[in-house]
This record gives sequence, structure tokens and C-alpha cells, in this order.
Amino acid sequence: MATVHLKGTPLQTIGTLPTVGSNAPDFSLTASDLSDKSLNDFSGKNIILNIFPSIDTGTCAQSVRSLNKMGAAKDNTVVLCISKDLPFAQARFCGAEGLENVVNLSDFKTGKFGGDYGLSFTEGPLAPLHSRAVVVIDTNGKVIYTEQVNEIVDEPNYEAALAVL
Repeated sequence: MATVHLKGTPLQTIGTLPTVGSNAPDFSLTASDLSDKSLNDFSGKNIILNIFPSIDTGTCAQSVRSLNKMGAAKDNTVVLCISKDLPFAQARFCGAEGLENVVNLSDFKTGKFGGDYGLSFTEGPLAPLHSRAVVVIDTNGKVIYTEQVNEIVDEPNYEAALAVL
């Protein structure tokens, strides 16, 4: 388990992020068009997983905006924004914001992604949502960077995540 904080209050997650150098766990998540997407759908690309509790919070929304801009500047890179929000809410947000450089994926059906990546909160007001994290996966499917944000209301270190690409 990992401990992160919500405005100073410690919260536990179900596990820990995949280790750098390991193969990224596969996933099956729901896209905005309700199709299923897996890690293989993005093979051959660098992948930035922008994981957060809900698109309807200020910090989560800002992370999507930031990576929409920063991630688009990287060649052969896709930004996957992952939460347990319904695909309709994710699409509504990106449509209203004019964000076109990210792919929204939802873990609402099973929550398996949150378990496999060690991100689901096991307690507190955010259970069973995902903690805020960034995972970068290279073109070979290897994890090359991880950050689980210690204070859930803070943004991740985007520059450090992008620097590994």
C-alpha cells in the first residue's frame, strides 16, 4: 500500500505503482465512444498515463489541460487521461475546453485498472477512486517513469515526466 494525503489527511491506496523497468500492466478501459481500449491499442508509441480521481475537480481538470498542451509537443507520444468518471463526463469536459490532444479512458466498469496499477483508494472520502499519478511507458511497453502525487490536491511534476521521453 501507498499513503497519499487529502489536505493533510493520510489515505491508503490498494498497492503501489508499477516499478520503473517493469512491463506496464495491460488494461481494458472504456473510451468516449464506449469502445474498449487496451495497452496494445497504443503500441509503438510513448504513453503518458495521466491518472486522477475525477475530471470535475480543479486540479484534475488542470492536469488534463496541461498535458493536452505539453504532451502534444512530444513526437510519437499519446496522453491517456484515466479516471473512474463516466466516458460522457470526460468527453463533455474536453469538448467544452477544446482539448483534442488527449485520449480519455474510463475505469468505471470494473475498477481493475486501479487495482492493477495500485492506485485505488481503500479508505476515506475518495474510496474507491484513483489517486493522482503519472506513469510514462516507452514504445516497448516498459515503465520508464512514475509519480504518485503525495498530496492529492497538488499537480504532478509534468516536466520530470516529459523529460524521460
